[in-house]
Amino acid sequence: MNVWLEKQRHLIDFTLASLARRKTKNLGLLLAYTVLVFVLASLMLFTQALRSEASFVLAGSPEVILQRMVAGRHDLIPPGYIEKIGRIRGVQKQEGRLWGYYYDPVVNANYTFMARPADEVASGSIMVGATLARARGLAAGNVISFRSYSGKLFAFKVSAVLSPDSELLSADLVLLSEADFRAFFEYPAGYYTDIALSVANPQEVRKVAEKLSTTLPDSRPILREEVLRTYQSVFDWREGIMLTVLAGAILAFAILSWEKASGLSAEEKREIGILKAIGWETSDVIRMKMWEGLLISLTAFLLGFIAAYVHVFYFGAAVFEPVLKGWAVLYPRFALVPTVDGLQIATLFFFTIFPYTAAVLVPIWRAAITDPDSVMRA
Repeated sequence: MNVWLEKQRHLIDFTLASLARRKTKNLGLLLAYTVLVFVLASLMLFTQALRSEASFVLAGSPEVILQRMVAGRHDLIPPGYIEKIGRIRGVQKQEGRLWGYYYDPVVNANYTFMARPADEVASGSIMVGATLARARGLAAGNVISFRSYSGKLFAFKVSAVLSPDSELLSADLVLLSEADFRAFFEYPAGYYTDIALSVANPQEVRKVAEKLSTTLPDSRPILREEVLRTYQSVFDWREGIMLTVLAGAILAFAILSWEKASGLSAEEKREIGILKAIGWETSDVIRMKMWEGLLISLTAFLLGFIAAYVHVFYFGAAVFEPVLKGWAVLYPRFALVPTVDGLQIATLFFFTIFPYTAAVLVPIWRAAITDPDSVMRA
């Protein structure tokens, strides 16, 4: 065992010396693979962190949201619906919600207006998301005016700016009292945008949704898990868009690395011939080159992954943030909680380490089994 370890140590020493002799080529390979790993790891870490953030924020959302559909479009829920829902077995609590969209021509962005109880937001006051506050330069105590769709001008006093902890979902949010909401959007009393429900037994959420569809045929129940899947699908789609855009660069890096790894220079072939002539076995030559490939690819993987981790969790993934977050005008700022998926790391490791290591084996094996004299003459 000690003899084997000593032999491996000598092989590694010789490999390091060999890498140093061809430092220009090897530094080019190292840079190419480090950039490749950095790009892929940044995308994986950022999208995974966004998924985890969305899951955490949505954990407190209603289990079921009920909307009313008329001619395939979302319509107001009329009086009487809440009472009917309350009689359905399994429904623990139901609450009518008021929300709507408002386009602000000042910053060319859409806001989400949502009504809250009077004990949370006083009449004439609003609470705004942190991103919206930055876009309009607002702080607690400021006054802002909005013109309703009917042409009336409403002035509101900003009572508070929402916590940045929820900025992923509250970036464009405006909270106001129910009376102010109904006056601004001219919603009649007793009508709601949708209804939020909680279910007594979490295992019966789908069953309750079926009962809702049967009792109220013009309704559409939306489950919390469906909302979460929608967010995840959006992040997956944006990640795919980024990978598609970067596919050309990634392919160029891969081709460059494969060509440099799989091609042996005359100097390398001559070196192999000398090693064979002084008594090296074919297996020794192959092991030496495998160590060379592993050292380059492992170093590139570690450098690229560490750089991606710092880029995502310490600098907010500045390179990919606009595309992956996807807001046209209002870009939320929030600190991503470091989240690492072991399966993704293993996949990235496999597709960056093994291809390079495999690329060096075939030419090395061919040169190693060739007669030393012919190799050196070539």
